[in-house]
Amino acid sequence: MKLQRKNMLRASALGALVVSGALVLTACGSDDNTKGSDGTTKPSAAAAGDIKCDDAKGKLLASGSSAQKNAVELWVKNYMAACSGVEVNYKSSSSGEGIVAFNQGTVGFAGSDSALKPEQVEESKKICTGGQGINLPMVGGPVALGFNIAGVDKLNLDAATVANIFNDKIKKWDDEAIKKLNPGVTLPSTAIQAFHRSDDSGTTENVTKYLKAAAPDAWPLEPAKKWAAPGGQAASGSAGVAAQVKQVDGAIGYFELSFAASQGIKTVDLNTGAAAPVKATGENASKAIAAAKIAGTGSDLALKLDYTTRAEGAYPLVLVTYEVVCDKGNKAETLPTVKSFLNYAASDAGQKVLLDNGYAPIPAEINAKVRETIKSLG
Repeated sequence: MKLQRKNMLRASALGALVVSGALVLTACGSDDNTKGSDGTTKPSAAAAGDIKCDDAKGKLLASGSSAQKNAVELWVKNYMAACSGVEVNYKSSSSGEGIVAFNQGTVGFAGSDSALKPEQVEESKKICTGGQGINLPMVGGPVALGFNIAGVDKLNLDAATVANIFNDKIKKWDDEAIKKLNPGVTLPSTAIQAFHRSDDSGTTENVTKYLKAAAPDAWPLEPAKKWAAPGGQAASGSAGVAAQVKQVDGAIGYFELSFAASQGIKTVDLNTGAAAPVKATGENASKAIAAAKIAGTGSDLALKLDYTTRAEGAYPLVLVTYEVVCDKGNKAETLPTVKSFLNYAASDAGQKVLLDNGYAPIPAEINAKVRETIKSLG
């Protein structure tokens, strides 16, 4: 994967930023790899210090969330460079497909942008002998609203206007509701081309949770992984939506921030009711995620996010990606690799690579519980 994240987040990555005493947001990792004497890419000493291969061996298959694709690719690259003889293969598809694969027993873990539902937990008990599937929050970040409007470089929207765009009630970019939020900006009468996910997606669920919470009058639909609003056009995966926005004039779509950064797609600033509209950045997403509470019980660490925050600089349209694993009953042949790989992902080094690539580290207090849970997997 090309590491192209060299932009405005670099400034925030130069030091440690503590958010509500819970988040340490330092950035490294994108330049943390050096060439060894054999010409292969190896993690830096700092990164390698947190990669403990233990008894990991063979091939580990995983699949799911496309929103965390770029983060997982970073982890896999560093991990496989440190642990010879181990292959980690993550198939970026969708949260829905990942959970299906997990509950069919074909992957060691799944990535999902939304926590397991009760019926999915019940189904997982058939695979997790003596246990069940649990949610481990591993990646946080903003869901960017990327746009492509010829002649427009900056765009402010609020939740109600976003809802009305995506439910096909606002059809032109020079609509009065949009003009009111963007004084001094010349908006064309270009038709709005709203793109959503065609596949079952945790990103879609998080977007619809945000719209339902922040603009309930404009968004009457219940949050769901499957897009249900009228109108718009569909594309597969975050990469597919981003590709359409990149090439279609008048387009808007939603995807994880690194897809916008890597393709040079402009993103919407959200008017939350704070003093100024809030940009989609890893730092600003962290300010919102810092208020998350653990909603799961026992070893399940599912989080409850606040999509209606008006805190200064807090970007509320966020998601947390979970790695879904069995608490007990993991396959003996892949368990050591699952634990070793996830230990690295949850380590200081694993979390530090996130911010510089458009993601947000998991709050330190929650991440400490993630690490303890990984140790207890059986």
